[in-house]
Amino acid sequence: MNAQLAVDGRHELGEGVLWCERTQTVYWTDIHASRLWNHNPQTGATRSWGMPERLCCYAFTADVERLLIGLESRLAFFNLSTGAITPICDVEQDLPSTRLNDGRCDRQGRFVFGTLNEDPARAPVGSFYRLNTDLTLERLPLPGIAISNSICFSPDGSLMYHCDTLTGRIMCCDYDASTGAVSGQRVFADLSGQPGSPDGSTVDADGHVWNAQWGGARVVRFAPDGSIERIVDIPSEQPSCVAFGGADLSTLYVTTAHEGMSPQKREADALAGALFAVPLNGVRGLPEARFGG
Repeated sequence: MNAQLAVDGRHELGEGVLWCERTQTVYWTDIHASRLWNHNPQTGATRSWGMPERLCCYAFTADVERLLIGLESRLAFFNLSTGAITPICDVEQDLPSTRLNDGRCDRQGRFVFGTLNEDPARAPVGSFYRLNTDLTLERLPLPGIAISNSICFSPDGSLMYHCDTLTGRIMCCDYDASTGAVSGQRVFADLSGQPGSPDGSTVDADGHVWNAQWGGARVVRFAPDGSIERIVDIPSEQPSCVAFGGADLSTLYVTTAHEGMSPQKREADALAGALFAVPLNGVRGLPEARFGG
């Protein structure tokens, strides 16, 4: 399970990695550069698209040329071929210090995302939201957050995982697949005493949660009971997000970042901001859910 360099991107804040099983390519964003990236591991071809604002999260749709994108202040559709952006709605316009952050579709094709407070005080004024397939936006009844992360869903869609990175805990709650009702929030995994903080997560076909641990130079696989099942070392200090890819969904892709690093630390962590690939044995992911709107 050695992490292999996939793309030496040197991104300040590489994030939001997703695998498109239809094109057999991997996507991710460099948030602060306002740029979406794509890489074909078979051909080695890499391309990117500039955005009008920081691109914080996104989701695939039924059309491989059309993405649902979460820019720092709003949701929109983006056409990969033409570059056209079709606005959907603004988010938290009454909170000038927040921006969108983590996001992922639930198993029913609704886009669930959270916000992040960029004010240095990091008050938990952000929220989790859901964009329904009719393009209505609703706030989920979960406590306020400072840095939303770890949004992912169990294979049957009955559990939602999420976190406020600053708390050092990954939470889970019951998620009604038919109505979307959220209830019973509880601690899934407490990282107290562990290196790093919880960042982006995904769930494999066996219902285990894989979490990138910012500052910990590792990805951790948690069993459904929240216990640590395995640890994958990443050769960069700030892993940020994970996704399963490859023809059989047995490769774990990991984004990293050099955000906040001193020049000395960046020199020591030469691959900070790269995309890594980790071949796995006996573990498979699930195809990424697509937005149904």
